Amino acid sequence: MIASVLVGLIAALHGYILVLEMFLWQAPRTRTVFGTSAEFAAATKVLAGNQGLYNGFLAAGLVWALWLGAEGRGVALFFLGCVLIAGIYGAATVSRRILFVQALPSALAIGAVLLGA
Repeated sequence: MIASVLVGLIAALHGYILVLEMFLWQAPRTRTVFGTSAEFAAATKVLAGNQGLYNGFLAAGLVWALWLGAEGRGVALFFLGCVLIAGIYGAATVSRRILFVQALPSALAIGAVLLGA
């Protein structure tokens, strides 16, 4: 139960990131979230949309794992592992904040899935 809630929350987070990056990249609130200027947002709109699509794939994989129920354990672990690696890379290359927003929650979810919690 705890694992399912954590997987669902991480899927929702990545769905939210998809919306921000694909559709709201140049909005003032999104620029505040990502710490970007209007000029940077305009120049990187296409790249951000691509990133958003990848976040959507992560969310879709996690929703698929939930839909599969107990049979989706391996699927959940795969996509949570992808989120964890992306979070570690993002923390190392962009902002340490990503470690706490993305990597740590995915690590906790992986633990919960492995423990069958």
